[in-house]
Amino acid sequence: MRELQFREALREAMNEEMRKDETIFLIGEEVAEYNGAYKVSQGMLEEFGEKRIIDTPIAELGFTGIAVGAAMNGLRPIVEFMTFNFSLVAIDQVINSAAKMLSMSGGQFPMPMVFRGPTGNAGQLGAQHSQNFENWYANCPGLKVVVPADPYEAKGLLKSAIIDPDPVIFMESEVMYGDKGLVPEEEYYLPIGKARVVKEGSDVTIVTFGKMLSRVVIPAVEELTKEGINAEVIDLRTVRPIDYATVIASVKKTNRMVFVEEAWPLASISTEVSFKVQREAFDYLDAPIIRITSADVPLPYASTLIQEALPNAERVIKAVKEVLYLNK
Repeated sequence: MRELQFREALREAMNEEMRKDETIFLIGEEVAEYNGAYKVSQGMLEEFGEKRIIDTPIAELGFTGIAVGAAMNGLRPIVEFMTFNFSLVAIDQVINSAAKMLSMSGGQFPMPMVFRGPTGNAGQLGAQHSQNFENWYANCPGLKVVVPADPYEAKGLLKSAIIDPDPVIFMESEVMYGDKGLVPEEEYYLPIGKARVVKEGSDVTIVTFGKMLSRVVIPAVEELTKEGINAEVIDLRTVRPIDYATVIASVKKTNRMVFVEEAWPLASISTEVSFKVQREAFDYLDAPIIRITSADVPLPYASTLIQEALPNAERVIKAVKEVLYLNK
C-alpha cells in the first residue's frame, strides 16, 4: 500500500486502462495542455498523445455528443466535465442518447462510456456552481451512478466504470482532489453496485456516500463513540444501482437509521433508500428514519449561511440521539 491523493488515484485508473485498451480516450475542457482543471490528467497528453487526450472548446453539448457517437462506433470515451454543474448543458446527450441507445437500438449499440468530474459544494462559488445531481442521474434507467468517498474507492471504481459496457456517471467531490489515502500497489477493481460497511455497530445505522463520509459522518461517529453510542456506518459507493441488501441487513440489526447526503431533500437518494427500508424492514424499525440533507434552497454565497445550509456533524449527532430517544 502507498499513499495517493484522490486526483492521483483517478489518474492511475485512467492510465492503467488506457495502456491496455487503445479504444479508450479522454475528452473535455483543459484535459490536455492544462493537465486538467484539477490536475487529474496531468502528464497524460505526453504519454497518450493528442488523439487520445483531447482538449475541447467550452461546448459541453458538442463534445458530449461527439463522445456518444464514438461509443456507438466501438470506442470507450471518458468525458470530463469541469464540474457536473456544467453537465446540465449536455444533459440531453446523456439522458436521451447515452442512457437510451442500447434499449432503443434493440441491443445493437452498447454505450461503454464514462462521464466524470467534480460535484457538490466547494465553498463560496455561487449557487449555480454548488449543486449535487447524483439523484437526477440515478433516476434515469440505462445509467450507472458512482460517487467514491476516498482514493481507494476512486481508483477501483473508476477502473470498473471504464470497462463497464454501460454509461457510467462518475462524480468526484470538488474538495477531495487533494485528500490522501492508502491505495494498493497491485491492480484492483471494485464492483459497481456494492456498498461497504465502514464500521460495524449495534445501536444505529448511518448511511452515506461521497465526501459526506469523511467530512461529516466520521467526525460525528467519533463523538458518538466517546458517548458510548456504537454506530454502524455504510458507504453506498454507488447510487445506481443501490445496494439495498447491505442497508436492510444493517437496519435489521440496529433497528434505526440515519441517512446523510449533500443533495436537496426532495426526491433524493435518501428518500428512495428510506422508502425501501420501511417497505422491507418496517417491523424491525424502533424509530422513524431521519434524513440529513442540504437545506431546500439554492446554496447561499455568505459563508455563515453556507454552514447553516449544509449537513454537518452536529446535525448527525442530534439525529442519532433522536432515533435513540436520548434527546429531551
